[in-house]
Amino acid sequence: MLKKTLALFAGLLVTVAVYAAGAQLRPGHPDTYVVKKGDTLWDISARFLQKPWLWPEIWQANPQVHNPHLIYPGDVLNLSYDGQHVMLKPRMREVGSAIPAIPLDDLKMFLEDMRVLSSDTLKKAPYVVGFEQNMPRGVTGQFVYVRGLDAKPGQRWAIVRPTHMFRQFDDAPMRVAHTLDSNVGMVNGPWQEDSRHDGHYGKGEEVGVEVRVIGTAKVLRGGDPSTLLVTDSSREIRKGDRVLPVNDKPYDPYYYPHAPKSLPDHARVIAFTDSLNSAGRREVVALSVGSSDGVNNGQTYAVFQPGDRIHDDVASSSMLSGIGERVTLPDEFVGHVMVFRTFDHVSYGLIMDGVRPVRTGDVLRLPE
Repeated sequence: MLKKTLALFAGLLVTVAVYAAGAQLRPGHPDTYVVKKGDTLWDISARFLQKPWLWPEIWQANPQVHNPHLIYPGDVLNLSYDGQHVMLKPRMREVGSAIPAIPLDDLKMFLEDMRVLSSDTLKKAPYVVGFEQNMPRGVTGQFVYVRGLDAKPGQRWAIVRPTHMFRQFDDAPMRVAHTLDSNVGMVNGPWQEDSRHDGHYGKGEEVGVEVRVIGTAKVLRGGDPSTLLVTDSSREIRKGDRVLPVNDKPYDPYYYPHAPKSLPDHARVIAFTDSLNSAGRREVVALSVGSSDGVNNGQTYAVFQPGDRIHDDVASSSMLSGIGERVTLPDEFVGHVMVFRTFDHVSYGLIMDGVRPVRTGDVLRLPE
């Protein structure tokens, strides 16, 4: 957490023109708005703009302003009567208390606990081999025994569980996510990959393994195995769960919603972090594009559900539905997703709004 210090932003007066044709202010907007604790940039953008992802297009920074996208509780947003300008009044501020882009308190668990790394790195990582009193599972307050860990007493470590394998294929450029079963008491090996439904049977190139942080533990005694005390956990810990260094700053909370300059090829939703078949507002989804595709935090995409391909009962008899003429229905808008964390080949986004559940295979487009 950043150390809070008072700093006076003297003479700061950001005057910004609504110069983008698409950045319309909402009808009936208030003349002024005082930023409150608990606000997010998305909330404020949605309050003033018909298209919240166009937030940066209405802000032009004076050269002396280091980062005009950091907005603080108590700041006053003034909209001129002609609806052409937004002004930010200066005030005493606490550095580090800027409002985030998305509701971090509600989503902290999802934001912090996902990582993507190579399968080789994960297979070489230390692993849980047993529990105190030979218990079948481990929970907060219990000892776990870890092999392959070179650590000193007092050090904290994260306990993680593999959840998805990400792959891409030469003949199908889009990436896919396969569910992993890492219960070593039930599968042969460190994990078992479910690749039954992609037509490639797991033969594609690995581009990363997703792991979920399910707990943290403190080293009590070194050795092989080492003894660790589980200090917190969100799930029961199993044999075969891996141990990685704790990441105290897994993401940057201070970014702003904006439209991408271009649309990466074959961008789509490929997995969910905490649901089985669909995701709704303020739920997290994995996307098939990452930093290597030009994706960065704050980029906002429109999500569309691909249209079904159906038989045309008018153009050809319904009795010939298996071989008759078929037509593909139009794609349907589902909602908006904003990227909050990126890795090389995949990224994670938060569903900001929607008219129906988001499903795997839904495609991303530039927001209109």
